[in-house]
Amino acid sequence: MINIKNLNKYYGDTKVLNNISIEIDSGEIFAIVGHSGAGKSTLLRCINGLEVYSEGSLKVHNKEIKNLSKEQLREFRKDIGMIFQHFSLIQRKTVYENIALPMELWGYEKKEINKKVKELVNLVGLEEKIDVYPSQLSGGQKQRVAIARALTLDPDILLSDEATSALDPNTTTSILNLLKEINKKLNITIVLVTHEMEVVKQIAQKALLLEHGNIIGLDVTEELFLKPDEKMKHFLGENEVVPNKGINIKLYFPKDNVYQAFITKMARELNMDFNIVWGKLEEINTHIVGNMVINIKEEEKQKVLEYIKEHDIVWEVL
Repeated sequence: MINIKNLNKYYGDTKVLNNISIEIDSGEIFAIVGHSGAGKSTLLRCINGLEVYSEGSLKVHNKEIKNLSKEQLREFRKDIGMIFQHFSLIQRKTVYENIALPMELWGYEKKEINKKVKELVNLVGLEEKIDVYPSQLSGGQKQRVAIARALTLDPDILLSDEATSALDPNTTTSILNLLKEINKKLNITIVLVTHEMEVVKQIAQKALLLEHGNIIGLDVTEELFLKPDEKMKHFLGENEVVPNKGINIKLYFPKDNVYQAFITKMARELNMDFNIVWGKLEEINTHIVGNMVINIKEEEKQKVLEYIKEHDIVWEVL
């Protein structure tokens, strides 16, 4: 659906996106993650043609964005909804009027607009707020209006630029659950920009990590957290401190793994004591994944590794 290859973007002499190559599949929830200044919002704006990229290719539905005329770009954006951090609602318009606005601008009939707005208000759970003004809404309710407005033209792609950054944790979770529901019910591809790793864990199926315009990580979300490389560890602020003596073995527990109690089981069956010197378990998209580091004596290494291999556990000696 979205194919980006060797994409570069400059502001003057400053390169803000460096050789970006990714593919985003239809119906996927894809996260673009990075700290402030990483280039994530710039990349998002390239996808819907709000930014012009300097080199490389960016195709959506096999259309090269930089080759579209102004009229073609306007028609193209009809299929892409967008939500922002600060909602961008019109204060003098009601919830109904804010959601109806895109359809009015495209010349839809009132009957069709009314039907669509009521469907969307129901989808985002704001039936009782349809005639109120933004000033009477909470932050989470305002974002629900913004989401409904982004869906009025039946887009097949929804872009989210830090849409939960201004919300408290509970409200963030409710908005993310709404986006997951929309993704499932409407089969809409969602591309979200965020600097919050908790957002990625809750919703994203795949994630791209950007740092100063460079890709430092790209994988299925579970794999990024399960087996972080050194750049990912630095990004997450992780620091594995393990003993200098003995043998340190790292064990990986992927999603739906039945060996969450593996270490206890191994200790009992081998009649050994293990020191767990480092560990992390994360809930990623309702699955528990993680890894642990155990420290054993040198003379126990062969026996322990044979046992691990017999049970199909992914491991490495540090």
